[in-house]
Amino acid sequence: MQDIVSRLRKLHLRISTMESCTGGAIANAITSIEGASDVLEFSAVTYCNAFKIKLGVNEETINKYSVYSMEVAREMAYNIKKYAGSDIGIGITGKLKRKDKNNPQGEDNKVYVSIYYNGIYNDLEITVTKDTRSENKEYILNKILDKLISFL
Repeated sequence: MQDIVSRLRKLHLRISTMESCTGGAIANAITSIEGASDVLEFSAVTYCNAFKIKLGVNEETINKYSVYSMEVAREMAYNIKKYAGSDIGIGITGKLKRKDKNNPQGEDNKVYVSIYYNGIYNDLEITVTKDTRSENKEYILNKILDKLISFL
């Protein structure tokens, strides 16, 4: 994350996140680095659909594709970028090896990540296989870091 924060600072870019299953892991990793306030614009943890919708995700998209879909991750990324006025938006939704009685659709071990930057969606579909939530969150974080490094 040190490398990402340094690159963002050098490029004068601001980032925002709307995270669900990762519970703010990306924002936490960013704020663990000196100078994070220069790059982190805003972060939201939106576990329930209602707050995704309040922050701009179209309810029809959730109903059509399920909250656990790349379409929703993309809307999360785009809308958090727009809401915060940042340069980059990251949207994350999915399940970390668990069933969701309120949203039974989708695979129980699939996470959808979209990073919206310069009008392009940089997407990741991640299958989680680790034993614990914290291990899976760390795995997702590392995949997102690799993706960010690839285009920054």
